Amino acid sequence: MTTADAYSSAIAAARTNATANAANAGAVSANTTNTLTKLAGNFNDFLSLLTTQLKNQDPTAPMDTNQFTSQLVQFTGVAEQINTNATLGQILTSTQTQQLSQASSIVGDKVAFTGGTLPLQNHAAQINFQTQTAGPVQIAVVNSSGTTVQTQTINAMAGANTWKWDGTTSNGTQLPDGAYSIAVTADGAAVPFQSLGTVTGAEQVNQAVQLQFGGAVVPYSQIVSLSAAGG
Repeated sequence: MTTADAYSSAIAAARTNATANAANAGAVSANTTNTLTKLAGNFNDFLSLLTTQLKNQDPTAPMDTNQFTSQLVQFTGVAEQINTNATLGQILTSTQTQQLSQASSIVGDKVAFTGGTLPLQNHAAQINFQTQTAGPVQIAVVNSSGTTVQTQTINAMAGANTWKWDGTTSNGTQLPDGAYSIAVTADGAAVPFQSLGTVTGAEQVNQAVQLQFGGAVVPYSQIVSLSAAGG
Protein backbone atom coordinates (compact mmCIF):
# COMPACT_ATOMS: atom_id res chain seq x y z
CA MET A 1 0.00 0.00 0.00
CA THR A 2 1.38 3.42 -0.98
CA THR A 3 1.61 6.27 1.52
CA ALA A 4 -1.08 8.14 -0.39
CA ASP A 5 -3.44 5.17 -0.15
CA ALA A 6 -2.67 4.77 3.55
CA TYR A 7 -3.45 8.42 4.21
CA SER A 8 -6.65 8.14 2.17
CA SER A 9 -7.82 5.31 4.42
CA ALA A 10 -6.99 7.25 7.57
CA ILE A 11 -8.67 10.43 6.30
CA ALA A 12 -11.81 8.54 5.25
CA ALA A 13 -12.01 6.92 8.68
CA ALA A 14 -11.51 10.27 10.42
CA ARG A 15 -14.28 11.85 8.36
CA THR A 16 -16.58 8.95 9.23
CA ASN A 17 -15.78 9.57 12.90
CA ALA A 18 -16.52 13.27 12.41
CA THR A 19 -19.98 12.46 11.04
CA ALA A 20 -20.69 10.10 13.93
CA ASN A 21 -19.43 12.61 16.49
CA ALA A 22 -21.64 15.34 15.08
CA ALA A 23 -24.62 12.99 15.35
CA ASN A 24 -23.73 12.22 18.97
CA ALA A 25 -23.45 15.90 19.84
CA GLY A 26 -26.92 16.65 18.48
CA ALA A 27 -28.63 13.35 19.14
CA VAL A 28 -32.18 13.43 20.47
CA SER A 29 -33.16 10.27 22.33
CA ALA A 30 -36.66 8.84 22.19
CA ASN A 31 -38.95 10.66 24.58
CA THR A 32 -40.55 8.29 27.09
CA THR A 33 -43.24 10.83 27.99
CA ASN A 34 -44.44 11.02 24.38
CA THR A 35 -44.49 7.23 24.18
CA LEU A 36 -46.63 6.95 27.29
CA THR A 37 -48.97 9.65 25.99
CA LYS A 38 -49.49 7.70 22.75
CA LEU A 39 -50.12 4.47 24.67
CA ALA A 40 -52.61 6.22 26.93
CA GLY A 41 -54.38 7.55 23.84
CA ASN A 42 -54.61 4.04 22.39
CA PHE A 43 -55.91 2.78 25.74
CA ASN A 44 -58.68 5.41 25.83
CA ASP A 45 -59.60 4.81 22.19
CA PHE A 46 -59.89 1.08 22.84
CA LEU A 47 -62.08 1.65 25.90
CA SER A 48 -64.33 4.04 23.98
CA LEU A 49 -64.76 1.62 21.09
CA LEU A 50 -65.48 -1.32 23.40
CA THR A 51 -68.06 0.67 25.38
CA THR A 52 -69.76 1.84 22.18
CA GLN A 53 -69.85 -1.69 20.85
CA LEU A 54 -71.48 -2.98 24.05
CA LYS A 55 -74.08 -0.20 24.06
CA ASN A 56 -75.05 -0.73 20.43
CA GLN A 57 -74.99 -4.50 20.16
CA ASP A 58 -78.08 -6.23 18.79
CA PRO A 59 -80.10 -7.67 21.77
CA THR A 60 -81.21 -10.54 19.58
CA ALA A 61 -77.62 -11.31 18.56
CA PRO A 62 -75.37 -10.27 21.43
CA MET A 63 -71.58 -10.16 21.10
CA ASP A 64 -69.93 -13.53 20.88
CA THR A 65 -68.44 -14.47 24.27
CA ASN A 66 -65.14 -15.51 22.74
CA GLN A 67 -64.87 -12.20 20.91
CA PHE A 68 -65.73 -10.30 24.08
CA THR A 69 -63.08 -12.22 26.04
CA SER A 70 -60.51 -11.61 23.31
CA GLN A 71 -61.12 -7.87 23.44
CA LEU A 72 -60.83 -7.84 27.22
CA VAL A 73 -57.48 -9.57 26.91
CA GLN A 74 -56.37 -6.86 24.48
CA PHE A 75 -57.72 -4.26 26.89
CA THR A 76 -55.63 -5.74 29.72
CA GLY A 77 -52.55 -6.00 27.49
CA VAL A 78 -52.68 -2.31 26.66
CA ALA A 79 -53.02 -1.42 30.35
CA GLU A 80 -50.09 -3.64 31.28
CA GLN A 81 -47.99 -2.12 28.51
CA ILE A 82 -48.68 1.38 29.81
CA ASN A 83 -47.76 0.39 33.36
CA THR A 84 -44.61 -1.39 32.19
CA ASN A 85 -43.46 1.62 30.19
CA ALA A 86 -44.16 3.91 33.10
CA THR A 87 -42.02 1.71 35.36
CA LEU A 88 -39.23 1.57 32.79
CA GLY A 89 -39.43 5.35 32.47
CA GLN A 90 -38.96 5.74 36.22
CA ILE A 91 -35.98 3.35 36.16
CA LEU A 92 -34.47 5.22 33.21
CA THR A 93 -34.87 8.57 34.95
CA SER A 94 -33.25 7.21 38.10
CA THR A 95 -30.36 5.75 36.08
CA GLN A 96 -29.84 9.02 34.22
CA THR A 97 -29.79 10.95 37.49
CA GLN A 98 -27.14 8.59 38.86
CA GLN A 99 -25.10 8.88 35.66
CA LEU A 100 -25.27 12.68 35.74
CA SER A 101 -24.16 12.66 39.37
CA GLN A 102 -21.26 10.34 38.53
CA ALA A 103 -20.35 12.42 35.49
CA SER A 104 -20.36 15.64 37.52
CA SER A 105 -18.01 14.07 40.06
CA ILE A 106 -15.24 13.68 37.47
CA VAL A 107 -15.21 17.28 36.26
CA GLY A 108 -11.58 18.35 36.29
CA ASP A 109 -10.28 14.78 35.86
CA LYS A 110 -8.48 13.39 32.83
CA VAL A 111 -10.30 10.48 31.23
CA ALA A 112 -9.87 8.16 28.27
CA PHE A 113 -12.74 7.50 25.89
CA THR A 114 -13.58 5.85 22.59
CA GLY A 115 -15.55 7.17 19.64
CA GLY A 116 -13.07 9.13 17.54
CA THR A 117 -13.49 12.60 19.08
CA LEU A 118 -10.21 14.40 19.76
CA PRO A 119 -10.58 17.37 22.12
CA LEU A 120 -7.90 20.04 21.70
CA GLN A 121 -7.48 21.75 25.08
CA ASN A 122 -4.86 24.42 25.72
CA HIS A 123 -3.25 23.48 22.39
CA ALA A 124 -2.77 19.87 23.49
CA ALA A 125 -4.42 16.59 22.56
CA GLN A 126 -3.48 12.95 23.00
CA ILE A 127 -4.46 9.44 22.02
CA ASN A 128 -3.28 6.02 23.21
CA PHE A 129 -3.33 2.92 21.03
CA GLN A 130 -1.84 -0.55 20.82
CA THR A 131 -0.46 -2.51 17.90
CA GLN A 132 0.43 -6.17 17.68
CA THR A 133 3.64 -5.55 15.77
CA ALA A 134 6.00 -2.66 15.20
CA GLY A 135 5.49 -0.70 11.98
CA PRO A 136 4.19 2.51 10.44
CA VAL A 137 0.71 3.76 11.27
CA GLN A 138 -1.14 6.67 9.70
CA ILE A 139 -2.95 9.28 11.75
CA ALA A 140 -5.45 11.73 10.27
CA VAL A 141 -7.19 14.61 12.03
CA VAL A 142 -10.16 16.46 10.54
CA ASN A 143 -12.14 19.44 11.78
CA SER A 144 -15.91 19.68 12.26
CA SER A 145 -16.34 20.51 8.56
CA GLY A 146 -14.56 17.33 7.52
CA THR A 147 -11.46 19.19 6.31
CA THR A 148 -8.20 17.36 6.91
CA VAL A 149 -5.98 19.49 9.15
CA GLN A 150 -3.18 17.09 10.05
CA THR A 151 -1.77 13.80 8.76
CA GLN A 152 1.24 11.97 10.12
CA THR A 153 2.94 8.63 9.78
CA ILE A 154 4.67 7.35 12.90
CA ASN A 155 6.64 4.21 13.55
CA ALA A 156 4.63 2.43 16.22
CA MET A 157 6.16 0.00 18.67
CA ALA A 158 4.62 -3.39 19.34
CA GLY A 159 2.34 -2.82 22.32
CA ALA A 160 1.28 0.49 23.85
CA ASN A 161 1.82 3.73 21.92
CA THR A 162 1.03 7.40 22.53
CA TRP A 163 0.57 10.20 20.01
CA LYS A 164 0.33 13.85 21.04
CA TRP A 165 -0.82 16.81 18.97
CA ASP A 166 -0.18 20.49 19.62
CA GLY A 167 -3.05 21.67 17.46
CA THR A 168 -0.97 22.74 14.46
CA THR A 169 -1.78 21.87 10.87
CA SER A 170 0.57 20.10 8.52
CA ASN A 171 1.91 23.52 7.41
CA GLY A 172 2.39 24.77 10.98
CA THR A 173 -0.76 26.88 11.43
CA GLN A 174 -2.03 26.90 15.01
CA LEU A 175 -5.67 25.81 15.24
CA PRO A 176 -8.11 26.90 17.96
CA ASP A 177 -9.07 24.63 20.83
CA GLY A 178 -12.21 22.62 20.23
CA ALA A 179 -13.55 19.36 18.87
CA TYR A 180 -11.72 17.45 16.16
CA SER A 181 -12.04 13.90 14.89
CA ILE A 182 -9.22 11.42 14.46
CA ALA A 183 -8.54 8.00 12.98
CA VAL A 184 -5.57 5.65 13.18
CA THR A 185 -4.87 3.05 10.49
CA ALA A 186 -2.15 0.56 9.62
CA ASP A 187 -2.04 -0.84 6.08
CA GLY A 188 -5.50 0.61 5.57
CA ALA A 189 -7.02 -1.20 8.56
CA ALA A 190 -8.40 0.68 11.54
CA VAL A 191 -6.33 0.62 14.73
CA PRO A 192 -8.41 0.91 17.94
CA PHE A 193 -7.45 3.88 20.08
CA GLN A 194 -8.58 6.00 23.00
CA SER A 195 -8.60 9.78 23.15
CA LEU A 196 -7.68 11.61 26.35
CA GLY A 197 -9.11 14.84 27.69
CA THR A 198 -9.90 16.80 30.82
CA VAL A 199 -13.60 16.93 31.69
CA THR A 200 -14.87 20.51 31.94
CA GLY A 201 -18.58 19.87 32.44
CA ALA A 202 -21.46 17.40 32.38
CA GLU A 203 -25.03 17.74 31.18
CA GLN A 204 -28.09 15.69 30.37
CA VAL A 205 -29.43 16.23 26.87
CA ASN A 206 -32.88 14.68 26.58
CA GLN A 207 -32.14 11.15 27.84
CA ALA A 208 -28.37 11.04 27.31
CA VAL A 209 -25.65 12.15 29.71
CA GLN A 210 -22.80 13.92 27.95
CA LEU A 211 -19.38 15.12 29.08
CA GLN A 212 -17.82 18.36 27.89
CA PHE A 213 -14.14 18.74 27.07
CA GLY A 214 -13.94 22.42 26.34
CA GLY A 215 -15.63 22.68 22.95
CA ALA A 216 -15.92 18.91 22.50
CA VAL A 217 -18.86 16.80 23.65
CA VAL A 218 -18.63 13.06 24.29
CA PRO A 219 -21.37 10.64 25.46
CA TYR A 220 -20.73 9.48 29.02
CA SER A 221 -21.13 5.89 27.81
CA GLN A 222 -17.87 6.18 25.82
CA ILE A 223 -15.69 6.76 28.91
CA VAL A 224 -13.39 3.79 29.53
CA SER A 225 -11.00 4.94 32.26
CA LEU A 226 -9.94 7.75 34.59
CA SER A 227 -6.44 9.22 34.91
CA ALA A 228 -5.23 7.25 31.92
CA ALA A 229 -1.54 6.45 31.67
CA GLY A 230 0.50 8.75 29.50
CA GLY A 231 -1.47 11.85 30.54
